[in-house]
Amino acid sequence: MLGSVSKKLVIKVTAGADAPERCSQAFTVAAVAVASGVEVSLWLTGESSWFALPGRAAEFELPHAAPLPDLLDSVLAAGTVTLCTQCAVRRGIEQADTLDGVRIAGAQVFLSEIMADGVQALVY
Repeated sequence: MLGSVSKKLVIKVTAGADAPERCSQAFTVAAVAVASGVEVSLWLTGESSWFALPGRAAEFELPHAAPLPDLLDSVLAAGTVTLCTQCAVRRGIEQADTLDGVRIAGAQVFLSEIMADGVQALVY
C-alpha cells in the first residue's frame, strides 16, 4: 500500500482529447495518488490545458474510464493543479477563465517542483 509513502508526485499531462487514453491515465494516476495520501502536483500542458476551463473536462469521453471531471475534482480538492503559462497564452486562457483552484505558472515553478528531494515526476 502507498499509505506510508511521503514522496511528492508531479505529473505533467500533455495530452487531451487528441490522445484520450494517455490523458485519462495521467488523471487516473493523479487521483489514485491523492486518494492514497500522496502529495500531488498535476500540470496541464498542451491539449490538456483546456481542462483548466469550467465544463471542458465534462466534454471528455473515453469508454471504460473514470469520468474526467471526477478525477480532476479529486486532485483539485487535495492536490495542486497548474496550467502552463505558455500553453495558456497560446490558447487565450487567462487566470480569471480557469476553474477555482487552478493556478497558472511556468517552467521555473515546474523545475523547482521536480528538482526537490523526494519528488517523482511523470510525463504523459
